[in-house]
Amino acid sequence: MKDKLFVICGPTATGKTAFTLRLAKKFAGEIISADSRQVYKGMDIVTGKDLPPKAKLINGHYLFDNIPVWGLDLVNPNEEFSVAHYQKIAQKIIKNIQSRKKLPILVGGTGLYIKAIVEGIETIGIPPNKKLRKDLQKLTTTQLQNYLKKINIFHFNKLNRSDKHNPRRLIRAIEIAKLKQLNHIKKLKKNIPYNTLIVGLKSDNQTLYQRIDQRVEKRIKEGAQKEIRNLLKKGYSWKLPSMSALGYRQWRLSFEGKETKEQAIKKWKFTEHAYCRRQLTWFKKIKKIHWFDIKTKKFAKKIENQVKDWYHKNQDAKKN
Repeated sequence: MKDKLFVICGPTATGKTAFTLRLAKKFAGEIISADSRQVYKGMDIVTGKDLPPKAKLINGHYLFDNIPVWGLDLVNPNEEFSVAHYQKIAQKIIKNIQSRKKLPILVGGTGLYIKAIVEGIETIGIPPNKKLRKDLQKLTTTQLQNYLKKINIFHFNKLNRSDKHNPRRLIRAIEIAKLKQLNHIKKLKKNIPYNTLIVGLKSDNQTLYQRIDQRVEKRIKEGAQKEIRNLLKKGYSWKLPSMSALGYRQWRLSFEGKETKEQAIKKWKFTEHAYCRRQLTWFKKIKKIHWFDIKTKKFAKKIENQVKDWYHKNQDAKKN
């Protein structure tokens, strides 16, 4: 168990967490969430944490049917949290799980988080430039786009459509591009000490859209609006990165009386659909993912057999 890491990834609404809990029981595993929305405390319903009733955070994890789940509720909504923070925390958790001879299972749909763990990210160690950020925050999205194009058009073209229209992501891209321009970036050596098996869950768009819509409706019934209202009452601003997360920002105009509840729900669903497509595009960049369609007959059994083969193959190799 010393170096093993099992990863389950894929777009939203493929049932990753529920499926992973089943596998964790079979292979003495513990789960580490790789979801950038679920790291925030008090942001439970909209992000789909599905915490057990009366669940308590014990030594950094929750128990889901007696299976430890790590990586949830790491910071308050007004605290800074980046992929660099996630990488540092997740690596410590993985090491802790391995030290107890358990199988760490990384599961989630945030591709950047998973990439940071299984492949490493060259620019992850670049610190924020507070002065530059303060100046850039005064610019409009269009001005930020033009700024980045001017200093590094290649870097701009590498961004996906969503990032090109996200001021926070543009500012970070400019921050990195300026350092590259000044040759201040040192190539970070990839030191990924894991023997990794990566499984991806997917399906056709129509199936995923239907599942997404059902989940959104479920979260509305569970109190998504009330959760957002409580966050605003606590003083968390719409301007916070956490409150700009998918499922929250789509409600802003409704809360301000500029849109109806129905319009907010429709916008939330459509944005989730688009996010699902972007996730699939992102995961194509990660090598060695073994993909399984959740509509395929006995897909779960096939995955279980593959995990079993990988698990025992590595055990036998160590013995020899």
